[in-house]
Amino acid sequence: MEMDTTDLIARARAGDHNAFRDLVQGHSHELQVHCYRILGSLQDAEDALQETLVSAWRNLGDFGQQSSLRTWLYKIATNRCLSMLRADSRRPRIAPPLPEATLPEPTGASDAPPWLEPYPDVLLDHLVDQRPGPEARYETTEAISLAFITALQLLPPRQRAALVLRDVLGYHAAEVAQMLDATQESVQSALKRARATVDSHLADSSSTGSSDTGNRRPARQLDTAAEHRLVARLTDALERADLDALIGLLVSDVRLSMPPAMLEYRGIETAQRFFAASTFRPGRTYRVVPTRANGQPAVGLYLADPHAGVHRAYALLVISTARDQITAITGFNANVMTRFGLPRTLPETD
Repeated sequence: MEMDTTDLIARARAGDHNAFRDLVQGHSHELQVHCYRILGSLQDAEDALQETLVSAWRNLGDFGQQSSLRTWLYKIATNRCLSMLRADSRRPRIAPPLPEATLPEPTGASDAPPWLEPYPDVLLDHLVDQRPGPEARYETTEAISLAFITALQLLPPRQRAALVLRDVLGYHAAEVAQMLDATQESVQSALKRARATVDSHLADSSSTGSSDTGNRRPARQLDTAAEHRLVARLTDALERADLDALIGLLVSDVRLSMPPAMLEYRGIETAQRFFAASTFRPGRTYRVVPTRANGQPAVGLYLADPHAGVHRAYALLVISTARDQITAITGFNANVMTRFGLPRTLPETD
């Protein structure tokens, strides 16, 4: 239940910045996650959050308390995101060139858009005890996974917003319609199309090469002992440059992708050629630092610089798992690693 905010609202309307900060600070983190779901980029989500708070401060006099403060803020944030998507000027249209290695021919185009960024789990701690509304169709942990965020990016902006408000946050259709300045009929139509796209993508993403998985979305279990063991085995394989050990961790139809390059490598044989041509090239050695992103295990990969006597940040790998195997690896440029509290360099070990 929301605490009584009447006094804070009155003081904020009178120009008290501290009262406004106290009014919105309990909502800021969840609003940022909301913006990230719609935009797919942590940088864009941070910008959208700041613009949302500025708009809320300027328009607090218009808040008539017909809805909760939280709902009012979500309406502002959603429409701020939709405005950013309409502008769309900051998003890369052309993927940058691939690394200098000669890579195998990709098996297809990746669904992951060029602007996709991972979200640090340390920023998700506040969501653990948050219960969505009664209309929600997706669990909180599933609704932050990379597969789900990628699926959302396949949708037109208003379908994306409607699905997040209704099926992730659990708002009623009438509330969603009011937040989007739309009719309930148009919201229901948008939801029908959005659900078909997202559920199809998640069913495909959850395939593990086993005949018994069907189209079910696997339940997620966070940070389990089995997951720790799998990450430890992955770390060992990367640091020992043991390609066979790495391949032994992958399912037969494993997916590899590396935004912003919109390419996908699928299947264990293709993965073996990919890693042999890139990660395990002669003379390369690595150090690995475990972390977490999007409710999933991840590792920071550091490449040895023999001339400087350090290991330099090279890539962040976000891992999707099923049972005790890796179903997908999504690699991100090293420039995202500082957001996870990972250093730019590591010293050489003895």
